[in-house]
Amino acid sequence: MDFIILAQTFDKLEGITSRIQLTNVLVELFKKTPSDVIDKVIYLMQGRLWPEWSGLPELGVGEKFLVKAASIAVRVSESEVERLYKQLGDLGKTVEQLRQRSVAGGLTHFIRSTSKHDVRLSVERVYETLSKVASMVGEGSRDIKIKLIAGLLVDSEPIEAKYLIRLIEGRLRLGVGDATILDALAICYAGSQNYRGFVERAYNIRADLGSIAKILASGGSESLKVIKPKVGVPIRPMLAERLSDPKEILDKVGGKALVEFKYDGERAQIHKDNGNVQIFSRRLENITHQYPDIVEVLPSSLKCSEAIVEGEIVAVDPSTNELRAFQELMHRKRKHDIHEVIKEFPVRLYLFDILYVDGEDLTTAPIAIRKEYLQKVVVQGDAVRLADFIITNDAGQLENFFLKAIESGCEGVVVKALHDQAIYQAGARGWLWIKYKRDYKSEMIDTVDLVVVGAFHGKGRRGGKYGTLLMAAYDPDTDTFKTVCKVGSGFTDEDLEGMSSLLQPYIIQHRHPRVDSELEPDIWVVPALVAEVIGAELTLSPLHTCGKGKVKEGVGISIRFPRFLRWRGEKRAEDATTVDELVEMYKGQLRRIVETAQEPT
Repeated sequence: MDFIILAQTFDKLEGITSRIQLTNVLVELFKKTPSDVIDKVIYLMQGRLWPEWSGLPELGVGEKFLVKAASIAVRVSESEVERLYKQLGDLGKTVEQLRQRSVAGGLTHFIRSTSKHDVRLSVERVYETLSKVASMVGEGSRDIKIKLIAGLLVDSEPIEAKYLIRLIEGRLRLGVGDATILDALAICYAGSQNYRGFVERAYNIRADLGSIAKILASGGSESLKVIKPKVGVPIRPMLAERLSDPKEILDKVGGKALVEFKYDGERAQIHKDNGNVQIFSRRLENITHQYPDIVEVLPSSLKCSEAIVEGEIVAVDPSTNELRAFQELMHRKRKHDIHEVIKEFPVRLYLFDILYVDGEDLTTAPIAIRKEYLQKVVVQGDAVRLADFIITNDAGQLENFFLKAIESGCEGVVVKALHDQAIYQAGARGWLWIKYKRDYKSEMIDTVDLVVVGAFHGKGRRGGKYGTLLMAAYDPDTDTFKTVCKVGSGFTDEDLEGMSSLLQPYIIQHRHPRVDSELEPDIWVVPALVAEVIGAELTLSPLHTCGKGKVKEGVGISIRFPRFLRWRGEKRAEDATTVDELVEMYKGQLRRIVETAQEPT
């Protein structure tokens, strides 16, 4: 297929604003496109050489490279190319004008006559040449890349040169999205836009538009109806709607639901092919290199040969085993020294869905069946676990589970319909899944002084020590200490080394009569030691007793992501922050949220 057909189509598309007209132009292009080239045409139209998730290298050719290649192709100095580029502000137009000059001056015939290249510039040759450019590394690769690009420009018509440059630059902004391409494919190869649903479902199941187009062009619409998930090709993720009232949420999903923790991590789609594992992000980026520890344990954690599962990768505190905030995962984006980062920022994978297993497509199965499959194939361990969930038809139980999720360091919960039509709607957002999250984001602006009433044994490098403390506020009305949070972060190595000696005089074999706690620590402590603590925010909690029933019936107040600051040896336990103070702090936090929401934008 001549590349000029594609270049002329790009030129038409640039001047169109109507989606209907864009679709019609694409239909005409696809009619001219051989079925064995359609995938390459679509990739080039999207400004790439292969799907984004492939993990294959991008072109990576800078502006200076292109200026050098253009100067070689049109036989002018680099300074002349740069001068015209500065004047036009568009390198594609710059090279187009220079090619027009060389064509008018007869230079093209001279260059082509001495070139070993076929003067006909085809889509296949452009694609293959650019693929070589993208894949080439090592000593001498720079000069070879420049020569390969210059070779394409030598054999190009002016309009082809313009779009070659823009394509390589990554500036091929045609205004054509996936939806428009899907419409055009349905019309061209299935005969009607009514077949768009079949084409879109196939694309959602296998997120490779070029590959789907090739299957459709070769086998017609019937070939798409039998498309199944394929290990190694990501499935476009199902998305959730959002509501903030538990009763309304249950009504929306049919009265009964599966409710899962919504972890504060990175959503991951994991593909297992025997011992080979690939991990894709919600945006279908290949993020396998960020999680070599997950890759290592996955083959033995899934009792099957092939599988596509979904989960949330969450940062975990190596000392306390508690969940960390999403921001901690940013350290995993480093491409170097990742094994050093693993030690400091370990992660855990919480699996919540299975979409494919050993040849069986589960995307059309209801979620109850998918859960059964998931529970059968997953071998749980410290690094891989099933997501926490309940099944309920009670709004109060849903609310308490939501509060438990917040208390555990999660964002909230996802409520999922359990009826027979609750399939996996790949690439779609709908009411089969509903997010129930806090409608605000606030910060705890003051530190508080809390009393140690218990402790938990440490893990990892804290093994043999106490790694987490159970903290409480003082309630002068009842002369008791009511739990607020568990603190496991903020301690120095020196703090941890001295923790056993510090606690030893206060350790008792039972809960102190002045301590009001529904949690059971590894050891109980006489309420005597006071520590200054800061946190991300105050939240409602079904687990802690501080302020229970004072803000909402049946729940207390807790601190999200608490951090130890220092010991307050000068304070008695009775001098600690009181329950009423924390209740007022929580109410003040809510008032600030309301005031912020009412401020004019």
